[in-house]
Amino acid sequence: MEEKQITLQIDGHFITVPEGSTILEAANKIGINIPTLCHIDLKGTCIKNTPASCRICVVEVIGQRNLAPACATRCTEGMVVKTSTLRVMNARKVVAELILSDHPNDCLTCPKCGNCELQTLALRFNIREMPFNGGELSPRKREITASIVRNMDKCIFCRRCESVCNDVQTVGALGAIRRGFNTTIAPAFDRMMTESECTYCGQCVAICPVGALTERDYTNRLLDDLANPNKVVIVQTAPAVRAALGEEFGFPPGTLVTGKMVYALRELGFDYVFDTDFAADLTIMEEGSEILNRLTRYLNGDKSIRLPILTSCCPAWVNFFEHHFPDMLDIPSTARSPQQMFGSIAKSYWAEKMGIPREKLVVVSIMPCLAKKYECDRDEFKVNGIPDVDYSISTRELARLIKRANIGFPLVLDSPFDNPMGESTGAGVIFGTTGGVMEAALRSVYEIYTGEPLQNVNFEQVRGLNGVRRATINLNGFELKVGIAHGLGNARHLLEDIRNGHNEYHVIEIMACPGGCIGGGGQPLHHGNSEVLYARANALYREDANKALRKSHDNPYIKKLYEEYLGKPLGEISETLLHTHYFNKSMD
Repeated sequence: MEEKQITLQIDGHFITVPEGSTILEAANKIGINIPTLCHIDLKGTCIKNTPASCRICVVEVIGQRNLAPACATRCTEGMVVKTSTLRVMNARKVVAELILSDHPNDCLTCPKCGNCELQTLALRFNIREMPFNGGELSPRKREITASIVRNMDKCIFCRRCESVCNDVQTVGALGAIRRGFNTTIAPAFDRMMTESECTYCGQCVAICPVGALTERDYTNRLLDDLANPNKVVIVQTAPAVRAALGEEFGFPPGTLVTGKMVYALRELGFDYVFDTDFAADLTIMEEGSEILNRLTRYLNGDKSIRLPILTSCCPAWVNFFEHHFPDMLDIPSTARSPQQMFGSIAKSYWAEKMGIPREKLVVVSIMPCLAKKYECDRDEFKVNGIPDVDYSISTRELARLIKRANIGFPLVLDSPFDNPMGESTGAGVIFGTTGGVMEAALRSVYEIYTGEPLQNVNFEQVRGLNGVRRATINLNGFELKVGIAHGLGNARHLLEDIRNGHNEYHVIEIMACPGGCIGGGGQPLHHGNSEVLYARANALYREDANKALRKSHDNPYIKKLYEEYLGKPLGEISETLLHTHYFNKSMD
């Protein structure tokens, strides 16, 4: 049925929009910018917060006595809207001043300085003095976890974090507690985040407009390590980083800057620059073998085998099922994430070949994900107290480091990764987007299961940004049913179906963040523009298409690793170095 259209007037401009549109949406359509603070709506994804609580977006509607919030007021036929009258300008300025009266004035040292939406509004409204003083600061001062720093003195109660944590991710780690000036956003019973269900996915950090929630910064520690002559510092870079890093330097979204990134990392002083895509190929060898092993035993009537098998590359997702689905800990693959596989191989096989003592080697990862910081610190990924991956920095942190080092990023030449852990296939590249792990696994599983060459490696049916996707893959007569979910809310729906006995899948891929790693909590902020996620995903598929090798089991350095060191997938050494186990973290 054709959508009903209505016509209204905004600042003298006539516009026709679908019935049900808000004034804000109508204004955006014709390029009129109405300031917002609490509002966020990522079209094409499930991230949306429209409480209309801040009132920064008020406008004047002719015929109405009160100013109306543009984000929550529906357009009506013949409506006349004024967005820039003196009354509107003064109201917005007063609202901003009231918010600032209960906000610290330490902008110069705030992690969000220069990228703070409240700071931007203060500049826009020309606020140069504070007429209001009075609000008490939050009783919860500061909390530092391995991944996230929470400073509720800076919270403006936009409720974005609460919305994404509860409605999108369904984690339920954040909510409003207390009343009045003592109101704060915190886990239930005012627990610390480390004592809550928090998965460290970082989506709350990605949409926080101020400095209340930020990532834990490891760049100063990194610079100390790089300057230490007694340390050998190596780095691995995740696939999603190369598709987003350029945005921090003025490149259009979706610009691949792989070679420039490698050059910049060498300039920063890393001794070796490797690629997490190598470890992604290694992950497929282990996880793919595990899929085939379970599937074969299941089809042969082994009643001890539970399907579906779930991918385990995403640490926020792992944390989620440990907290919320502890009765299903035997379903996920035991394969470690590519980050941790890389660290394990770097501090065993590679370190031995290079003659570098484990305690002298520093392994750093560049990740789009804040949960990777937490993952580095998990005890099961340490040997004699020394982590396989010492620490992780985000895409945003890397961008800040490059700027701090005064490296002219747009001007630098492309540089290749070091080998052997810099060589990867296209399958490793697409790990960075939702559906990519599944597609990479299918490329290898198909050839190993059927014994026949795969004519077309593109499994288009598992691609896209729909929250849950399903596909059936024909393996020479056997129909392999796969599922893909991104965003923990979508994952919950799939898992509850499995828990209730309504399972229709053999293999499921889950990524915690909307869009997968391309939308990770450590990526450049996409400011409500879901087109950025599509551009980043397409960039990874382009790099995949241009690779000479596109199937993980064809990687010559992976083959050599098994010949020289590991033996075989799921073998004794592989199980020790490349696999893990899970824990019951239920809060019940």
